[in-house]
Parts: sequence; C-alpha cells; structure tokens
Amino acid sequence: MKTLHLTFAAALLVVGSFFAPAAHAQAPLKIGYTSVEYVLSQMPERKQIESDLKTYSAQLEAQLKSKQTEFDTKLKAYQAAAATMTDVVKRDKEKELQTLQQGLQEFSQTAQQSLQQKQQQLLSPVLDKIQKNIDLVANESGYSYVLNSDAGSSPILLHGPKEGDISDLILKKMGITPTAPAPTPDAKPATPAIPATSPAKAAPKKK
Repeated sequence: MKTLHLTFAAALLVVGSFFAPAAHAQAPLKIGYTSVEYVLSQMPERKQIESDLKTYSAQLEAQLKSKQTEFDTKLKAYQAAAATMTDVVKRDKEKELQTLQQGLQEFSQTAQQSLQQKQQQLLSPVLDKIQKNIDLVANESGYSYVLNSDAGSSPILLHGPKEGDISDLILKKMGITPTAPAPTPDAKPATPAIPATSPAKAAPKKK
C-alpha cells in the first residue's frame, strides 16, 4: 500500500450558498464560482492533513507488512516440510495458512476504507471553514449563487467569466494570500485514487 496523496475532496463540500434563495427577488441575478480544490491547496492546514495522512498510512503499511511476513514465513515452512508431514498435520497447516491469508486480505480491504475515513475526518473541519467563508463572501458581494468549478463535483461549472471567480476573495477572507493563480473553470484536476494493496500469495488448498 503506497502512501496516500491528499485528495482535495471538493465533492464532500455542499455549497450551501448555491441553494440559498436570492435576498431580493427584484435584484439582478449574480452568479459566482470557486474551485474548492484550489482554495484548499492554498490553506496552511493542507500540509498538516497531508502529514497526518502519511503517518496514518505508514502505520497501516507496517501492520500489513507484518501480517504478510508472518504468512510468507509459515507458507515457506509448510512448503519445505510438506513432504514429510502426516495427512492430519498437513491439513492443520493448510487450514492455518488459509486463515492467515483470509485475515491478510480482509485487513488490506479494511485498511483502504480506514484510510479514506481518516481523510474525510481530517478534511471535514477544513471544508466547513471553506463553506463558512464562501457564505460570507457571497453575502458581502451580493452573489445569489456560488458554483463549484472543480471537475467531478456537483454542480460543476463548465465555463464562466474570470470576474465571477471568488476563490481569491475567499482566501483573503481567511487571511490567506494566494501563492498560485486560480484554475480556469474548464480545468480538470486529476483526483488520484487510493492505491490498492498487493495481493497476498495464495495458500495451498486443503486436500
């Protein structure tokens, strides 16, 4: 299992201001947009989240490696002595190996889920902070709706004028000076998937 790179989970953020009714029915409709991934990438919390995820991933990796080593050691011992084992002992060893293999596979799957849950746990307060500042900027600047321009999010903005991008306004509201230009509305940043663990070697089937 490789170290998980932080996925800027913009899809987790429900842009409440998008669904908020316009303050005045007679006022002109003003629509803005932001890239939540871009905003998150500029926040100082990002580095801590990445560090925490890396540490957590390494812990899971160490546990998985330990289980894999135990299985490999017992498998080699079985293969070396199988020819001299009685049928009863052989069946007992095969059953033990299959149990270890099943536990290894289950841990691998659980580790992936655990890593995803940890990521969501770490991102949740940061996404809440972004949402709060989206609402503040939208209310102060008179935006009736704010869309998320990140690919894979809902709703998604396919095109929009640069003046409608409030990403830097959101960062400035949080006291952050942008260090990179905001992405264009049609940019499609890649979202790396959590890599799967290597499959375990097969245990010998019981005869």
